[in-house]
Amino acid sequence: MTTIRRFTCNDLFNYNNVNLDILTETYNLNFYLTYLATWPEYCQIAVGPGDQVMGYILGKAEGKGRLWHGHVTAVTVAPDFRRQHLAQKLMRLLEDVTEKVHNGYFVDLFVRKSNGVAIGMYEKFGYIKYREVIGYYSGDENAYDMRKAMPRDVTKASVVPLKKPIRPEDLEFD
Repeated sequence: MTTIRRFTCNDLFNYNNVNLDILTETYNLNFYLTYLATWPEYCQIAVGPGDQVMGYILGKAEGKGRLWHGHVTAVTVAPDFRRQHLAQKLMRLLEDVTEKVHNGYFVDLFVRKSNGVAIGMYEKFGYIKYREVIGYYSGDENAYDMRKAMPRDVTKASVVPLKKPIRPEDLEFD
């Protein structure tokens, strides 16, 4: 049985099995604590029997005006628990928070251009490749900025793909 609940500071002692995947970005402790304190509604964790961590999602709300949106900072599921739709459930929770709590126009995320499995999964969830970001990952690898429009964006203007790649310094975070 799986329980999805709010990610807490105590969970930081038990989530290493999830972060061992080479495609999972692992951040420093202050990074996680900032998310848990600033955007607790966007931080969810999936746990199984014995409180074993199966996966988690971290996100935030950012932007201004028509760029107001939810952002998926990290979503990951431990290898032993993949193919059980946990990522999809976690993504839906983040999308619900974006729509119902923050009234955002879209949800976005960044994914390595080489990570075809994740790109395919996000496309199944309704995300599109909005644009390519050159050198996003440590300057060595490009990313796709993928987006999904929320109901507030009636015309779906936030998900009209851009043809020209950009650099990380050109990203709009305000």
